[in-house]
Amino acid sequence: MSKEKFYITTAIAYTSKKPHIGNTYEIVLTDAIARFNRFIGKDVFFLTGTDEHGQKIQEIAENEGITPKQHVDKIAGQIKDIADMLNISYDKFIRTTDDYHVKAVQQIFKKLYDQGDIYKSEYEGWYCTPCESFWTETQLVDGKCPDCGREVKKAKEEAYFFKMSKYQNKLMEYIESHPEFIQPESRKNEMVNNFLKPGLQDLCVSRTSFTWGIPVEFDPGHIVYVWIDALSNYITALGYTPEEKGELYNKYWPADVHIIGKDILRFHTIYWPIMLMALGEPLPKQVFGHPWMLVGDEKMSKSRGNVIYAEDLVKHFGVDAVRYYSLHEMPFAQDGTITYEVFISRFNSDLANTLGNLVNRTVAMINKYFDGEIQSGDVHGDFDDDLKAVATGAIDNIIKKMNTLHVADSMDEIWKVVDRANKYIDETTPWVLAKNEDDKPRLGTVLYNLVETIRIIAALLSSYMPETSKKIAEQIGADDLSFESTKTFGETKAGTKVGEAVPLFQRIDAEKKLAELEEEFGQPEEEKIEIAPYKDYIEFEEFEKLDIRVGKVLECEKVPKSSKLLRFTLQVGSETRQILSGIAKFHKPEELIGKNVLFVANLKPRKMMGLESCGMILSAEFEDKLTVLTTLNDIQSGAEIV
Repeated sequence: MSKEKFYITTAIAYTSKKPHIGNTYEIVLTDAIARFNRFIGKDVFFLTGTDEHGQKIQEIAENEGITPKQHVDKIAGQIKDIADMLNISYDKFIRTTDDYHVKAVQQIFKKLYDQGDIYKSEYEGWYCTPCESFWTETQLVDGKCPDCGREVKKAKEEAYFFKMSKYQNKLMEYIESHPEFIQPESRKNEMVNNFLKPGLQDLCVSRTSFTWGIPVEFDPGHIVYVWIDALSNYITALGYTPEEKGELYNKYWPADVHIIGKDILRFHTIYWPIMLMALGEPLPKQVFGHPWMLVGDEKMSKSRGNVIYAEDLVKHFGVDAVRYYSLHEMPFAQDGTITYEVFISRFNSDLANTLGNLVNRTVAMINKYFDGEIQSGDVHGDFDDDLKAVATGAIDNIIKKMNTLHVADSMDEIWKVVDRANKYIDETTPWVLAKNEDDKPRLGTVLYNLVETIRIIAALLSSYMPETSKKIAEQIGADDLSFESTKTFGETKAGTKVGEAVPLFQRIDAEKKLAELEEEFGQPEEEKIEIAPYKDYIEFEEFEKLDIRVGKVLECEKVPKSSKLLRFTLQVGSETRQILSGIAKFHKPEELIGKNVLFVANLKPRKMMGLESCGMILSAEFEDKLTVLTTLNDIQSGAEIV
């Protein structure tokens, strides 16, 4: 019986500079999903790689005094080294400079041109080099790139264009009939409301103003623009060409899931599906736009001095601690955060104290009380059945979480078993049993039950923390960490010898480690922050008149003919409410969909641009910028702020 196929990809990393931990989070996330699907018996193909063409790379190389190929060879090597360091189990690493990819992209471009989906014209507009994106005048925000906020340049050049509008309705129908295609749900609403419904413009797919790219074979003055080049990697890596699809392509395509950053969702859920439709190929089953890992509440940036690199974390904390933090601390749909303080706190509490201590003291007690030999587990007592049920029941809960890509939640299920085992030690008090010779058989059973639970924990951890999983197995003498073994309690054979009780994670002196990190990497300079003066005191009765509520953003879009207003549709309990807010210059609509925002509910309705606004979204203002106030945790919409 053949195995179920599972094809998973990361976005290919752009080779402009060495990636930081926020960039490498994606490949760790994808690796955990790939490993887990292998663990449960699927035939997995895991693709990652590098995106190596474009004007930005050509400019960087020129500034460095080297060729673009020399630059991308260096950065691609660093990216691959980081993946290997983080124990990433990829099956193939593609580079868009690979010969087979170059040839396949040229053939794809020619096919789309021959069938009339690509045509030649002239482009005039605004170009953002860092984002490799063209924008119209109306799409700019304060004259700058709406995606990254950087300066744009006026560009005019001959170019080939892809007829996006030709496939717009077909794509809309596909998205509506495949609700699982774009995840999380809020990302789907963003794509439909902000891009598809307003109508797609034809996409520029070639350039003539620089040379570092794949030449258009039939028109050498043009190079294939990044979208057709980079996005095609998901099929060219499998041997696809329009003429011959290849064995791997026939076996694994369509992809089960593309794991990508939320900032490139548009390219993967609009441009890429339309390309595939034009080629007559199936669409990927799912695209997951993961959130960002921030430092505190800011994106990582060299200019801010807050960049954290994976190799530095690994040097100070180890590979699996970095994997644990990356996987467990990132929410499903909202941005996560990393700071050294929080990292150390999680390391000490979750890894050293909770997991490490469980394994360490269990192995130490078997060595102390039974000369390192695991006893039979046949003297039943209180608490045994519940421990066994929690341990063997975990895998089904984990499968449910992983099937919906809730990776952090799936790790919580493992830690429920860890917590239950620690509680079992407190309930059975093995150190007390050891004092009475008559209780030795029961002590042997208690320790057997702990070893079996730890064996199941080790098996469950193998997808997330593979090195730790192996270390645990070595300490308890386990040789079966298979998927099937997690469902059965009693696999460990009596008489098995445990190893030495070596701490899995050595507890860190937080103050000492933070001082060490500051000395090595420096501390971003603190600037004096001036805030607006406080307003006059008011009576409490005046404050009580305000009815402030929580509303979940169902829809958010720009108000036509207004540069300031966004129109919100909020879910408030079982009803909806429309509110207009003048924050369009500070927030992209897609950023807010799915968020819980705070609003004044009893403000008298008023008309703005012909639309009724029933309330006021609360924002914080600082240095002429507005930030919408949201809740820290998920909470029922309509909840009253007290």
